[in-house]
Amino acid sequence: MGNGRYIRVRWNIAPETISLVILGIIWVYARKGSHLPSLKNRIFQECLTVTFAAMLSNILSTFMLCGYIPVPVWVTWAITTIYFILTPLMGLVYYLYAVSVLYEERPQLYRMILLGGIPGAVYTLLVLANCFTKCLFDITANQGYEQGSLIFITYLIFYGYCAGCIVIAVRNRRYIDRHIYHILATFPVLAVIVIFFQQMYPNIILSGTAATCALLIIYLHLQNRQISLDYLTNVPNRQELLNMLDLLLRRYPDKDFTLLVVSIRDFRQINNVCGQHGGDAFLKQVCAFLCSAGPKENVYRYSGDEFALLFINDRGERVRQCVLDIEARMKQPWQNQDYQFKLPVVMGVIRRSEYVKTLEEAVSYIEYAVSQAKTGRYGQICYCDQEMLEKLERRKKIIRILKEQLANHSVEMYYQPIYSVRTRQFLYAESLMRMNHTSIGPVYPNEFIPIAEETGLIIELTYVILDEVCKYINRLIEKGLPMEAIHVNFSAIQFSQPDLSRKVLEIIQRNGTPMSAVKIEFTESTLAENPQVVTDFALEMRKHGIEMGLDDFGTGYSNIATVIRIPFGTIKLDKSLVWASIDNPTSALTIRHLVHAFRDLGMTVIAEGVETESQRQLVEDIGVEQIQGYYYSKPLSMEEMEEFLKINRDGSAGGGE
Repeated sequence: MGNGRYIRVRWNIAPETISLVILGIIWVYARKGSHLPSLKNRIFQECLTVTFAAMLSNILSTFMLCGYIPVPVWVTWAITTIYFILTPLMGLVYYLYAVSVLYEERPQLYRMILLGGIPGAVYTLLVLANCFTKCLFDITANQGYEQGSLIFITYLIFYGYCAGCIVIAVRNRRYIDRHIYHILATFPVLAVIVIFFQQMYPNIILSGTAATCALLIIYLHLQNRQISLDYLTNVPNRQELLNMLDLLLRRYPDKDFTLLVVSIRDFRQINNVCGQHGGDAFLKQVCAFLCSAGPKENVYRYSGDEFALLFINDRGERVRQCVLDIEARMKQPWQNQDYQFKLPVVMGVIRRSEYVKTLEEAVSYIEYAVSQAKTGRYGQICYCDQEMLEKLERRKKIIRILKEQLANHSVEMYYQPIYSVRTRQFLYAESLMRMNHTSIGPVYPNEFIPIAEETGLIIELTYVILDEVCKYINRLIEKGLPMEAIHVNFSAIQFSQPDLSRKVLEIIQRNGTPMSAVKIEFTESTLAENPQVVTDFALEMRKHGIEMGLDDFGTGYSNIATVIRIPFGTIKLDKSLVWASIDNPTSALTIRHLVHAFRDLGMTVIAEGVETESQRQLVEDIGVEQIQGYYYSKPLSMEEMEEFLKINRDGSAGGGE
């Protein structure tokens, strides 16, 4: 409003009207933004509501006071009173917004809200009493609008709240992101400057303009819907889902929820066929369908080819129906221009339970459910039930134990002797990692090895194992125990490391271990995945006197043509070949020819999995040069291995252990 005793000026409300339109646009877009029911988002909506109402009442009051809208004096009184109440409340809601951002996770939150509300409440009572006291303003039919003696309090309250925003932002600058700090400290300053300008030029109404500028800054930098929306599908993104889950888990313990993640299989092939643009078109179609089949307001783009559907306070009927609808639709082809594809999907589902207490747990469980669904063991959809959660908890414990062993360099090593048919001695052994003594009891290789490979821990574990093997070889040499070489297993993922050769040589050289005393083994599956990488590595190792060995030959991943191109030193026949040959003369004859072919190529053939006398006799008859298996010995600890070598150093080798 203006400044003076009796006001008969023509106020300029053009800035206020334009600001009202701008604010309306911000309001519309803000309502389409984040659906997260956080305190910050709720207060921002209140900021928009209060500011819009204050600006609208100001414009209406001005029109009435200027006589553009002929209404009874009491109507003008009422509208002006509403404006006077809302003007300082704009400052209050801005203060509350700053508090909600700065103190959301802190115990002082509600105390700051309560303290901040006291000046606003007192001023509201002052405005309501104004109809009797006339201390703020008076309106009469003859003399028009008259300012009261306490009109300055209106501005003072607004300035006070803006100053409060700045003070708490400065005091808490250590606890918040620098970008957020700058916004919270800047927008009140801008509002104060504009309001001060209005006091200098009272005929220009700018209070709403100040508020709109402040809200525009907040919206663009802190509340912008683009922060929470996926650019392609126009649904909330992964971060918005995480925010929603975190809020539900922390603030709403009584709200049940079910999270369904839909993962499109082999979507990369679609991008390869029809291009990125064509693939995006299919993703938009899938997203639109999921919005119609599930909770439209809670469909999220979880990752590139994955979508998440969040059902809140649903007893399961809607979830089950949604799953059925998805399964039915995905059996039908999808069409985009000239391209038509079926889009097979897998789904993972978790429900809020006693096991799902934190955001980290929720994310871990749903991703585990999706990964299990991709294996095909659970069909198209995998429900993360109590049994699966217990498996996942065990998996997490195993990962933790593996990491601890890596950190402490304390892997448990066992060695299985390999018998030489020609020398009648145990001059070789295979190194095997074991986890017999852990906080959760024994963990067997068929469980921890896949976990180590999936998590990538196998890479560093292999280096640690190689280091331990080198140390053990040196220990055997010092004790004068016969051992020409120990085999070390490398997984397929190991060959993804660009500096593999350098690290292997560095470990062996650092220990001062003879290069020829280390033999590196890998499986047929590794050879099938990376034939050229394996070949290059084998050639490099051969330059330094390190032999390479092919493990588990006969499991079906490779062929003879591939094998003979790589400079292997040893070939291990898988135990399935040995066992099959016992009762099958044709298999035995085939293996005999294979063994002789490999030997003619200069390779040493080892038969593994030999457990009985008949098996031993068979593999010796077909011409294998070395034998490994329980017939001679189970895997032994370091001390047991040393004792075994002492007993058998004279060349006597009995079986049946």
